[in-house]
Amino acid sequence: MADLDSILRETFGFSGFRSVQRDVIDRVMAGAHSLAVMPTGAGKSLCYQIPALARPGTGLVISPLIALMHDQVRAAEAAGIKAATLTSADADWAATQDRFRAGDLDLLYVAPERASGDGFQAMLEATPLSLIAIDEAHCVSEWGHDFRPDYRLLRPMLDRFADVPRIALTATADRHTREDILAHLGIPDEGLIVAGFDRPNIRYIVQPRAGLPKQIKALTDEQPGAGIVYTTSRAAAEKLSAQIAATGRSARAYHAGLPAEERAANQAAFVASEDMVMCATIAFGMGIDKPDVRFVAHAGIPKSIEAYYQETGRAGRDGDPAEAHLFWGAEDFSRARRRIEEEVEPERRAGERTRLNALGGLVETATCRRAILLRHFGESPPERCGNCDNCLDPPKAVDATETARKFLSAVYRTGQRYGMGHVGDVLMGNTTERIEKLGHDRLSVFGIVDADEAPMIRPVSRALQTREALVQTDHGGLALGPAARAILKGEEEVALVLPPAKPARRRRNATPNPVGDPLFDALREKRKAIATENAVPPYVVFHDATLREMAAIRPGSLGALSRISGVGEAKLARYGEDFLEVIAAHG
Repeated sequence: MADLDSILRETFGFSGFRSVQRDVIDRVMAGAHSLAVMPTGAGKSLCYQIPALARPGTGLVISPLIALMHDQVRAAEAAGIKAATLTSADADWAATQDRFRAGDLDLLYVAPERASGDGFQAMLEATPLSLIAIDEAHCVSEWGHDFRPDYRLLRPMLDRFADVPRIALTATADRHTREDILAHLGIPDEGLIVAGFDRPNIRYIVQPRAGLPKQIKALTDEQPGAGIVYTTSRAAAEKLSAQIAATGRSARAYHAGLPAEERAANQAAFVASEDMVMCATIAFGMGIDKPDVRFVAHAGIPKSIEAYYQETGRAGRDGDPAEAHLFWGAEDFSRARRRIEEEVEPERRAGERTRLNALGGLVETATCRRAILLRHFGESPPERCGNCDNCLDPPKAVDATETARKFLSAVYRTGQRYGMGHVGDVLMGNTTERIEKLGHDRLSVFGIVDADEAPMIRPVSRALQTREALVQTDHGGLALGPAARAILKGEEEVALVLPPAKPARRRRNATPNPVGDPLFDALREKRKAIATENAVPPYVVFHDATLREMAAIRPGSLGALSRISGVGEAKLARYGEDFLEVIAAHG
């Protein structure tokens, strides 16, 4: 078996392991089964790639999406690893199977439905397996936010190859989900290795929606790098991408309603781009293996904190500073509650409600966002992270209990059928034609909110809907929800978070060229030319961090270049002279 540190250095160009990588790899090397819970960007793929190279046989990798598998194979091949896929999108099935049987593959990637088939398993008998890796392993759990039934069919295959070490990997699994993964994939409790969930390079910013197109434009104006905007509908994805494109920024849409060819083309363009904004539904999901995404924005609430964590985790996988923005409205929570009651199986509704309430706590908090995220996953973080909007610019928290009780009373006395605008007019004593016609100017709640209290009406309405004290009716009106009674009886207080007038200042010039070095820009241009010529994304050639180190150290030989982090032997041989020429030209 090859030396692990040598493989890390020679194949991947790294001088040392990070976090729990070595612990996970050592278990695989010892033939033990493991579950690795590691944040996105922490190097999960190395945990199976290195032992697959070090152990005899071929490593089998089970992954949920074809696009993700193809990206992973492309990156592996660039590092000199012999890798292939067997998917419905591949035309070279016979050649790949021949390579597998001949022992000419280090890694073979397949989807879970393929792995569970008897014919495929019979083929696996032809060659020794070095390991079986189950990527995105949270998909096996019904408790998880992204359940995939095909993952439940893997256990017989795993037991058929019981002597082959299996390694399950995920970035998103709370305690309950972790227990499910261990049970369904036959991994002992002592095989659980949790690296932690913190992504310190991501700045979390949460704001109420207040003119979304304008808010998104402000974001894209200040963030020149590639980004993803998650929308709540297909129509919204197309509309927003058109609005962004109209400003001159490269933008495309992605959703399940587009033809497969167009989806694939848009994703390929985004992966290859260094500045495109992709406006997408969650159909644009786990297949994103792009490390240089500088921001992820949500135009509405995600399904859960787990989904939020995973989706925002697609930003800054290269370790450079990145941002996660969430723009939310009270109607998001009303729609989500209706979806739970109408679309979710009865036995799963309680769990879904719990998740939604946890998400409400995240958007409404006046405390550290990161601390809430990390506590959700069972960690004990510091009270302040210093890199979220609430830590950078603390909001004001006020006691809005009396205003909330007035609002709830007005909703009740007007018949639980009118929206926030009408209820607000009644409370403020605005005599409109509609109010007079309905006789609402004669109600006891008419005019009980003065001018000083009036600015509280909209945020109080939003807060009450988030907490399920108010729910939307089928016609868009407001009615009392299950949490209203305790507030009306004085048994529960309503604290309101008033965000600062201006959001937290964004980091300027943090990436990709913080010191304005022309050599770095020239290295990026060379990388782009090489990537175009080889039909691969720029990051497959080198990450920005590698180029920044080149620009800082200015190596003058292949030997010196080989000591730059991220420059392995295959890339050194393939690209080394090209980059040395650029460095020499800027001497």
